[in-house]
Amino acid sequence: MAGVRKHKSDRIISFMTFLLLLVGLIVIYAIGPMRVNFMNAAYGSELGQNYFFVHQLVNVAISTAAFVFAFKFPYEKTRKYGKWVLVVGFLLCAVLYVAAKAGSGIARCELGACRWINLGGFGSIQPAEIIKLGMVLYLSQLAAERKREGKLETSDFWLPLGVVSVLALGFVVVLQKDLGTGIVIVAIIFSMVFMSGVSMGRIVGVGAALLVAGVLAVTTSAHRMERVMTFINGEGSDNYHIENALIAIGTGGLAGVGIGNSVQATGYLPESINDSVFAVMGETFGFLGLMGIVMAFMVLLMRILRVAEYGADDEQRLVAIGVFAWVGVQMAVNVMAMTGLIPLTGITLPLLSYGGTSMMFAALGLGLVAQLSCYTRREKELKQKKYSNEHLRKGRLNENSSRRRR
Repeated sequence: MAGVRKHKSDRIISFMTFLLLLVGLIVIYAIGPMRVNFMNAAYGSELGQNYFFVHQLVNVAISTAAFVFAFKFPYEKTRKYGKWVLVVGFLLCAVLYVAAKAGSGIARCELGACRWINLGGFGSIQPAEIIKLGMVLYLSQLAAERKREGKLETSDFWLPLGVVSVLALGFVVVLQKDLGTGIVIVAIIFSMVFMSGVSMGRIVGVGAALLVAGVLAVTTSAHRMERVMTFINGEGSDNYHIENALIAIGTGGLAGVGIGNSVQATGYLPESINDSVFAVMGETFGFLGLMGIVMAFMVLLMRILRVAEYGADDEQRLVAIGVFAWVGVQMAVNVMAMTGLIPLTGITLPLLSYGGTSMMFAALGLGLVAQLSCYTRREKELKQKKYSNEHLRKGRLNENSSRRRR
């Protein structure tokens, strides 16, 4: 690429990704047997004590391979498949909906929501996660191309953007009843549109449209309205979940009760290894441990923003912004829900919660950003070099002045 220098990748992105994967694996190892005992007692299953740990170990191995693949596979080839990733995500969502309506075993449904496609002995896959990656790849290309053509304010950009946005939110929020993932998809869309360079009037319009869509998504669903009222009044079926999450965090105190000593993970806290893993970490590692986890995410997100700032071109910078919104908003929504700052919503904590699809696709996105960190615009380098030379020159002048005074 003209005007771009290739260099070593940002190793902090890789380090923080694998650190979070390792922490999540340790937590699942500690609380997995408790979850097994609860499920065996509640559902009459006969799961082994290491069931969840072994499965999470496989998930981490697959996610590590996904990160390495995304890091090594040339971006110029990856971008060619961007729209097809989104198409596959939409097709799988359609298959899931039809299978659920037909009562087929292909669709896996829990608590009235069908969000997974069964793969037999290979587990299951959540099509909404494919849509996240597809949106990042497709919208980055669309916005960058329309910007080069001078058509960013025309229907050539807004029409396809509207179509894919409606399809994504229709499948995920309306048909799969997954508002948490819908919030992340909205964050991806809004952040990439905002950073693409469109006029502020358009930004306000997009924001207003997304706000109206969000209000409608909540007010037209009895379950979502109940969660909002639980948050406001402190009463309702979800209040039990929130109270036990806060009890877990409060019990952890400053330094935590230690690995393997969690009480809430024995069955009191719903979804202890999935959506509620942050609360269990608070009980296990305490306030200091939670701050360490949040800081690890902050460091990771700041390095992603650095890639967005110094990226080789508009398209690559938008990819980084999309992944930043994806990981950052998903983490924030999970943490805020578990600490009672927003109404409860079902969403995993990136790289830490139990599960394969969410972890694998987050790793793919982060691996892609790690690859893009290898490329820097030369004008930025020249500015940095000039800045360094000026400081070096001033330092030498000050040194010479000191010598003359002596």
